Amino acid sequence: MENTASDYSMRVSMLSSSSKGNATYIETPKQKILVDAGFSGKQIENKLAKIGRQMQDIDSIFITHEHSDHIKGLGVLARKYDVNIYANEATWQAIGNKCGHIDPLKMNVMEQGEVLTLGDIDIQSFAVSHDAADPQFYAFQKDNKQFTMLTDTGYVSDRLRGLLSNSDVFLIESNHDLDMLRMGRYPWSLKQRILGDKGHLSNDASALAMSEMIGDHTKRVYLGHLSEENNLKSIAYQTNLTLMREHGLGVNESFTLNETDPVEPTELYTL
Repeated sequence: MENTASDYSMRVSMLSSSSKGNATYIETPKQKILVDAGFSGKQIENKLAKIGRQMQDIDSIFITHEHSDHIKGLGVLARKYDVNIYANEATWQAIGNKCGHIDPLKMNVMEQGEVLTLGDIDIQSFAVSHDAADPQFYAFQKDNKQFTMLTDTGYVSDRLRGLLSNSDVFLIESNHDLDMLRMGRYPWSLKQRILGDKGHLSNDASALAMSEMIGDHTKRVYLGHLSEENNLKSIAYQTNLTLMREHGLGVNESFTLNETDPVEPTELYTL
């Protein structure tokens, strides 16, 4: 039986996560939040319906950066629904007219390093290293529980590892298999971009970062933003599983390792 409106802390669902599109849903008893809108408005409505939720109930949308796999449906949703949107100033400038007209009254600025309280939840923004104007991701905090989103980054700094460690739930980028990328059909310039400090985390890098951030509170780790060209779910999962266990982590014992999907939402998980 699903918990009633007041007896849970936070729920999350990765509506979809891949190199083609990204959207994540977070709710508390008082807030319903979407992070990124990397699909058409209709697709996002359909994805929410699959977990029993509706776009008209969303209070806020948080944008991580201006790449199309994170903002594709933003303009449509902004015009159709009465929803506040948050991004930093450089990201708003980079979005420009890509999403068509958005009501300036709905365009809120949240800079890197800020903590914003909305109703019963705190949102911490933090910088990542990616080839966008000013990319930032978010950690959601309520009742001493934390859901951390960390994708679209070329590396995880020591500062971030300290800031985000011991979260209850992580969404971590596991973008590519190193051998598949190196042997694949991408031009060398694109391979260099993906492998660089402003690119994406490989399966190996994901496992290494998580080995230094998982703590006693951690219950779930989701592998996200997989490349459709240079990765497979099975490879990402097995690589992370093997390397995490090599680092002494109790994978699928003290916490579970979970996949995300480019099309289907993950179950609505209660922290």
